[in-house]
Amino acid sequence: MKKIVCFHTIFAVLLLLLPSLSSATPEYARQAGRQCRDCHVDTMGGGLLTDEGKKFLDELRLEGLYRPLTEIQKIIRLIVGYVHLMTAIMWFGTILYVHILLKPAYASKGLPRGELFLGWISMALISITGVLLTIARIPSWKAFYTTRFGILLGIKIALFLIMLLSAVIVTLFIGPRMRQQRTAAKKADGRYSADGLSQFDGREGRPAYIAYNGILYDVTGSKLWKDGSHLKKHNAGNDLTELLKTAPHGEEKVLAMPVAGALTAAPVKTSRPFHERLFYFFAYMNLAFTFLIVFVIALWRWW
Repeated sequence: MKKIVCFHTIFAVLLLLLPSLSSATPEYARQAGRQCRDCHVDTMGGGLLTDEGKKFLDELRLEGLYRPLTEIQKIIRLIVGYVHLMTAIMWFGTILYVHILLKPAYASKGLPRGELFLGWISMALISITGVLLTIARIPSWKAFYTTRFGILLGIKIALFLIMLLSAVIVTLFIGPRMRQQRTAAKKADGRYSADGLSQFDGREGRPAYIAYNGILYDVTGSKLWKDGSHLKKHNAGNDLTELLKTAPHGEEKVLAMPVAGALTAAPVKTSRPFHERLFYFFAYMNLAFTFLIVFVIALWRWW
């Protein structure tokens, strides 16, 4: 029953987005740089069209410009367009936030739940509203390769679909591999490498460990290490041996914390696994695609 109601609701919205019959306006004459008599039999405009007028009207229809709407349809398209734009800002903002403030290396430790949720909600809304707006502007498949608007829209859709595919791969395949990597960071003898220690930064629910004189201490339960940060100056997941020398307190504060393991003196450097390298590739690809999509949108107004 719910599926039927949902289908009827979507069908009703699509009907409202479909264009209704209407007469041409002087706006089209200004766009073409012509007078009313060039397109209409009646020199005052309106009524029957000349052959040139019919040709011009067909060109407008192919370009998605001839879409006369009722007041209700205009309101609906305005709302859909507003939601589409706002969710795009949220999604692109998340990508820029990860790259500029968090850095991809932070996300590689484990996908932040908040950013992941926001990203998927944004992509779902962009997909739905994008389909509705495309139906409202593109009258036929031919318009995708015969008009400038359709070509640019096709490029934007292609870029979005690639980004969507990369998000699916990261969420379903790369994400679980990263969680397994964090779980395997601790060796059987209780020793951690520097890379293994960096996985325990106290963020997104992860434990917070620090190293001092080769020993790892668990500061997760300390109020002074909330979210893996100490006074917003020092971060968990690092060796703080040298920094403690400049601290206003002695080593007794650290020694009082539970011991979590030991730090390897000479960690063996290994190349990044394939899934991690693929994650970085997708991260920077999506950043580049973000700028490309914004450039395509700018071309709609400038070209």
